[in-house]
Parts: sequence; C-alpha cells; structure tokens
Amino acid sequence: MFPPSIFIAVMSFVFGACIGSFLNVVIYRMPKGQSIVSPPSHCPACNHAIPFYFNLPIISFLVLKGKCGFCKAPISIRYPLVELITGLLALGIFFKFGLTPAALFYFIFGAVLIAVSFIDLDHQIIPDKLSLPGIIIFSTSCLFVPQMRFISVMWGVLAGGGILYLVALFYYLIRKHQGMGGGDIKLLAMIGAATGVKGVFFTLFTGSVFGTLGGLAAMAPSGKSEKRQAKIPFGPFLSIGAILYVFWGEPIIQWYINFL
Repeated sequence: MFPPSIFIAVMSFVFGACIGSFLNVVIYRMPKGQSIVSPPSHCPACNHAIPFYFNLPIISFLVLKGKCGFCKAPISIRYPLVELITGLLALGIFFKFGLTPAALFYFIFGAVLIAVSFIDLDHQIIPDKLSLPGIIIFSTSCLFVPQMRFISVMWGVLAGGGILYLVALFYYLIRKHQGMGGGDIKLLAMIGAATGVKGVFFTLFTGSVFGTLGGLAAMAPSGKSEKRQAKIPFGPFLSIGAILYVFWGEPIIQWYINFL
C-alpha cells in the first residue's frame, strides 16, 4: 500500500495530464475560431473520431508510436509534451502548496499560461478570450492565496498593463511601427492580477532575460537577415517568469536583496 501522499502526488500528475489533453484542444481550436467543446476529439488528417482508449494522455502516444490509430498519420510530439508539462505543473503545485485553495488557483493560472504560450508560439497571438477573462478571474487571488492583498492585486493589474503599454508606446514613437502586441500587455495585466505587483516586476525581469537568450539562440544558427528580423513571441517568456515567481519568486527576491 502506497502512503497517502504518494498516491495523491500520482493522482495530481494524472489529473494534470488529463487537463493537458484538454489544453491541446484549446491550443489547436481557439486560434481557428472553433468550438473547444464540439465536435469530440478527432484526427485532423482523416477526421475519424478518437475513442477514449486512443486518447489517454501520454500513454496513447507511446502505444500508437506517434501515429493515428486509423490513418497512421503522424501525431505531433506537441500533444504529449503539453500533457507532460501540465502533469508536472500539477505535481509541482501539489508539493509546493498541498491540497489547498492556493494550489487550485495556481494550477488554473498555470494551465492558462500553458495554453497562452503554445498559441503564441504557433500564431504570434494571445487570444483575448483567455487574457481578458483571466484578468477578472485571477483578480480573486486575494481570496485563495493567504499572502495576497486586494491592493496588491489592483496595483499588479495596473502595473502589468501599464508598464508594457508604455514600452510599446515608446517603441512605436521611436521606430514608427509596433514592436509589442496588445496581447502581451493584457497577459502581463493578467499575471499581475494573479501574483501582485512584485510578481509583475519579477516576471518582466526574468521574462526579458529568457526572451533575450531565446532571441539570441534563434538568430545564432543563421546569418540571414530574415532570421534576424523574425518576431520572437514574448508570451511564453512572460509565462515562464510568472511560473518561476509562483514557485521560487519570494526566495529569489530575498536572495537578491541580501546580495545587494
């Protein structure tokens, strides 16, 4: 018999992977303007409905060897990757917060960030259907997270949206074209609602560091001018920064203050 904590940890991962399977539907359909509820999951190549035994998170991909069970069309590695990431998120949240309201809140927050990140990677957009309701929904953070206060939530929303808006406006005045989309502004406002004003500055700093490294990595393989001018989506890097804050933000901030 497994100890209760081990059993709950395993079930947390399984639950997260199942939510990741649903996130795959959101990531694929939402940018296309399709319903995320109907029709049921189906192969995009042959349109055959996928039965439940071919739709088990991660396991089905391994059993089917990355191919559709009917037409043998290849299945993108993206699907089990999203399921794995979401499962690990749920597992990490459980170990960090236990079975608490804060754990549920941060898991939903993280799941939205996963959907946002992969949509932004694919289409360079952050759907308002995720960010705008997210600002409202995650403004309830002070009801679920003990250390959050309503005033910090409000300042987080204002700082998150305001900082990137000013950056985008300044860039436009200098370069005469947009360098940052409105989706990033709304996303950081949503992050501010969930993490407060400290979370905004932490996310913006770490997201900028990872974004810079990602941009340099993207340009490194080729010297072609079109590669240098390719747009790098900022949403995934902001999401990474926000998740880092949820798990380790306070200790890192404290270490940085002591270091100074």
